[in-house]
Amino acid sequence: MPSQHPVIICGSGSAGLCAAVWLARHRIPFKILEKRPGPMVMGQADGVQCRTVEIFESLGLAEGLLRKAYHVLEVAFWATEEGGDGEWKGRIVRSSRAADTMKELSHQPHVILNQALINGVFLEDVKRNGGQEVDYGYVVKKVEVDSEAAKKADGGEDVYPVKVVAEKDGNEEVFEAKYVLGCDGAHSEVRHSLGFKMIGDSTDTIWGFMDVYPRTNFPDIRRKVTIRSDIGNLVIIPREGGSLVRFYIQLPPGTIVKEVKLEDLHNAARQIFHPYTMDIAETAWWSAYSIGQRLADHFSKDNRVFLTGDACHTHSPKAGQGMNVSLQDGFNIGWKLATVLRGRAPPSLLKTYNIEREKVAADLIAFDRSWSKLFSSQSSGPNGHSAEYFSEQFVKGGKYTAGVTAKYDDSVLTSSAKSKQDLAKALIVGMRFPSAQVVRHCDAKTMQLAKALPADGRWRIVVFAGDNQSSRSAERLNKLATFLSSDEGPVRRFTLPNADVDSFIETLVVFYGERVKIEQEHIPEYFYPVTGKWGMRDLHKTFVDDESYNSGHGHGYEKYGVDVEEGAIAIVRPDQYVSLVTSLDDHRGILEFFEGFVLRPQK
Repeated sequence: MPSQHPVIICGSGSAGLCAAVWLARHRIPFKILEKRPGPMVMGQADGVQCRTVEIFESLGLAEGLLRKAYHVLEVAFWATEEGGDGEWKGRIVRSSRAADTMKELSHQPHVILNQALINGVFLEDVKRNGGQEVDYGYVVKKVEVDSEAAKKADGGEDVYPVKVVAEKDGNEEVFEAKYVLGCDGAHSEVRHSLGFKMIGDSTDTIWGFMDVYPRTNFPDIRRKVTIRSDIGNLVIIPREGGSLVRFYIQLPPGTIVKEVKLEDLHNAARQIFHPYTMDIAETAWWSAYSIGQRLADHFSKDNRVFLTGDACHTHSPKAGQGMNVSLQDGFNIGWKLATVLRGRAPPSLLKTYNIEREKVAADLIAFDRSWSKLFSSQSSGPNGHSAEYFSEQFVKGGKYTAGVTAKYDDSVLTSSAKSKQDLAKALIVGMRFPSAQVVRHCDAKTMQLAKALPADGRWRIVVFAGDNQSSRSAERLNKLATFLSSDEGPVRRFTLPNADVDSFIETLVVFYGERVKIEQEHIPEYFYPVTGKWGMRDLHKTFVDDESYNSGHGHGYEKYGVDVEEGAIAIVRPDQYVSLVTSLDDHRGILEFFEGFVLRPQK
């Protein structure tokens, strides 16, 4: 008799574990099948973009990551010096420096940390929340979907339409699931079983990479560096711990990947670093690859099996996107699966995974093609680029590499068509909610507004109420509170019986003006509801865009493009993406948005 599980996750990489975090926190049973004999020890990926750190923050997991990681603050650009003769001929010189991350792109930094440590953070969180531990040593052999059973499941029947066949120690086992996630990498057996293909190509450009302990007099060895020399190109990524460094090294034309030896990488590095010395004390890990970009022709099967990460998109590692985009695939499907399996939305909600993440993957492939071409270009010759051009393009690409450019198309979860975008010009519908400094009203605490949007499965209605001394603003806020607290409003309509009023939709208020002029009794009671074990009023939902005692003014309204006189409302998803921007008076629009996908609880 096959064992049955609501969700089976094939693969325990970043995507699978991030999805598992969502499921574990919502007490949804799942099973993770991993072909490796144990946890990852040394991962290939290491770049953690700003958006990924924001995700860790939203999950309450950023502190340890930031403490252990190398923080990337500056990039140094080196190239072969023009002219020169004798021993100085062909030497590399620093041409410029730049901030690694553009100002105000994110309140979180770009950091470097080994993927094994990142996965360890997820594994600990899953275990802490009572989730299923990883079942190691299972090789997935086949995944099949019973399409007719899937239709019955979509209609509400309690069936398990997906069959997974896996082998461990020579013994074959059969599992059944309501949903399966294919998180099993570039050679995905899940993808292969479904008959999906990877579309794309590879180039003749070969790069090697190695994690080393270098003895060198090169002055920027603890900075992120790009070197474009006549010998070849090289990228330096300092690693956590203060000593380890990763080198990405472009190898000569005609190099065959399978014939690359570690000695080849050492020799190439020594030549590129001329006239500086480069002695490799120890190599912790190394590999070589040919640059290629491929995209799966389908990301899901019957809305029951979903591919994530390298199972559906592969590319070069130099832009530091692989682990990040994969993890964000898991973040996206994870909260949606939790929502559906808790009975809060129909299975059709999961179709938005394809709408959103297929576009992100396609954008990634397009960016990687141009980025790889730029990195592989020479600093001289007919097809070369000047050092100035290279550094300019690198800085321009920084917004993408920070992970903050993803924009989701309209769906039941995101509606730019019904939004009034002019009310909050910088809160772009379909993009992640950027943070700004605010002051919490109840205790004068200075904080990032993003901290009030934890990834706990709840939706948020963020109300920019405007000038706190305006009678018009006060009247509109009172009417909004009356609507939201009514039985016909979306909050009470979609909250489970006997649950706290903020358990599914939480409302936050951000005023503009002097905090000390706002008294608690001036704020409608709906915005500080009675919740929790002790039935106390929660005063932590009101914020002010005002001068703080020690951290200056956050200028949140200015940053978000919100007019103080008009105010705005932003509906924010559990994954911090903006679903709708509208006015304080658009009560009907708010209700209709939630009616578009939320299942009303049975009384």
